[in-house]
Amino acid sequence: MPSVKIRDGESFEGALRRFKRICEQEGILSEIKKHQHFEKPSEKKKKKMIAAKRKLRRFGLPNYTKFS
Repeated sequence: MPSVKIRDGESFEGALRRFKRICEQEGILSEIKKHQHFEKPSEKKKKKMIAAKRKLRRFGLPNYTKFS
């Protein structure tokens, strides 16, 4: 769990902003969103395959057809 100590002369809003930034860097919010509902293993696999296709398309490997 990330923690933030308020510095001398720092406003609450500034400390909250730092806390939110730390949470985002550690991936806490994305982890919470991921666990909000159960995802079947087949759905996970399908998502992973789609991400791999997208990555291959992005980096310009059009002749690689393993996922087609």
